[in-house]
Amino acid sequence: MIHLVLGGARSGKSRYGESMAKQYAEQGLRCIYIATATALDGEMAERIARHQQDRMDSKLDWQLIETPMALASTLQQHSADDCVILVDCLTLYLTNHLIASEDSQACDALWQQQKQALLACLPQLKGEVIFISNEVGSGIVPLGELTRRFADEAGWLNQAIAQKADNVTLVVAGLPLSLKQA
Repeated sequence: MIHLVLGGARSGKSRYGESMAKQYAEQGLRCIYIATATALDGEMAERIARHQQDRMDSKLDWQLIETPMALASTLQQHSADDCVILVDCLTLYLTNHLIASEDSQACDALWQQQKQALLACLPQLKGEVIFISNEVGSGIVPLGELTRRFADEAGWLNQAIAQKADNVTLVVAGLPLSLKQA
């Protein structure tokens, strides 16, 4: 089953996704955490450390897999009937692709290829898969070509995942709102 959890920055979406994983763990499923973040600066390193501490505090036996770029192949390799996979997060995965090279055409081609691979693998995934993603389309239109492209691509990716997902939840101020339920 595919779950998409959307929310703004500091909305509680990761915490909500981790609480879902805990429920599956209590049913006997193994927990796999796929992290897409890369620590490109000190602030991001602090965010990553905070997420690591949250996982340690959860008392779940997480298997951590760091996958900044090749998400589809990682999901295919690790999905199993006896596990729950938490992917945190799709928008960082997108960011990694958008800044992978100075050559914007090469980045675009790689992103489109990886996005299609991700969407194509979803129906074959086993077990429970929880995707965390930022909802960025509710704010102002950002200045700058790259930031507008990010907002557009994130919106399109969220729509495509939501279409294939069994459940979609929007988290606002730590409160989950079900948008789609199987």
